[in-house]
Amino acid sequence: MKTAFCLATILASASAFAPASKPAFSTQIAAEDFLEAEPYYDQSTVPVNVWKNKAPFTGKIVSTKRIVGPQATGETCHIIIDHDGDFPYWEGQSWGVIPPGTREKDGKPHSVRLYSIASSRYGDDKTGKTGSLCVRRATYWCPELKAEDPAKKGICSNFLCDTQPGDEVTMTGPAGKVMLMPEEDPKTDLIMVATGTGIAPYRGFIRRLFAEDTPAAEAYKGQAWLFLGVANSDALLYDDEFQAAKKAFPENFRLDYALSREQTNVKGGKMYIQDKVEEYADEVFEKLENGAHIYFCGLKGMMPGIQDMLKGVAEKKDIDYDEWLKKLKKAKQWHVEVY
Repeated sequence: MKTAFCLATILASASAFAPASKPAFSTQIAAEDFLEAEPYYDQSTVPVNVWKNKAPFTGKIVSTKRIVGPQATGETCHIIIDHDGDFPYWEGQSWGVIPPGTREKDGKPHSVRLYSIASSRYGDDKTGKTGSLCVRRATYWCPELKAEDPAKKGICSNFLCDTQPGDEVTMTGPAGKVMLMPEEDPKTDLIMVATGTGIAPYRGFIRRLFAEDTPAAEAYKGQAWLFLGVANSDALLYDDEFQAAKKAFPENFRLDYALSREQTNVKGGKMYIQDKVEEYADEVFEKLENGAHIYFCGLKGMMPGIQDMLKGVAEKKDIDYDEWLKKLKKAKQWHVEVY
């Protein structure tokens, strides 16, 4: 049966995930069903831009925690924000954050920065009153100074990574419908491709399907396949959670990492995300042909390599890549959110 799930628990033990057989839920555990549409897969009521720039929402920080090891290529934090149930969202949406202060050049308030939400609609604590962000601190290394230049650091990412419990965060949204899961057919396969903090929406997907007592979890019979590309093992994000899901649901959840500084591709070069996906190209193409949805989230620089790889594979299969891609987009099987 599925058991209670929270970040602290899953980091300590894989037992927070249910066994793969998915028997009846325990009556001793409160179900995550109070934020569902009717029926649960109906997307006509997805909230969009409830809170706007001129009338934003004020959330409060619950916790800010570094979630990468000492050898990671940067600092990434998991930030939990309390919205007291007044800022509903769905998995795959983004929150806007307006950093405090004003711009030096004109004295106007800073503009909104969008961050993919890294939790399910029920939050890490399952109350439906919190949400999480996965944020990498943006810094700039000055070759002349041979040091970080604070004048060029990311305003919003540094604000968020420096927050303390109780701090207020000015927010807008939720934004977007591009990355929503198609839940009407529970047999739909999901192929999730991420670089770095692009993992955020997929963490929400995985929690909803494998770690919570939701109608979507009860119904899901497809396979969710996650590809994550980072520099090294210390830079992996939410690995303990994903390994636990893989152990509990080996038929329904697959996991593949591309570690560019630790692994090599078939040509002997660095293993980037497109190289790892290419290893399974035949299976990926077959799944897409059978109706799977594929998602891409992360730095926009990931897409040229991904698309070049897919185009090369298509040519080997005598498939017209442009027509193939057009078909996927028309069927709404192709989802991209890059920044």
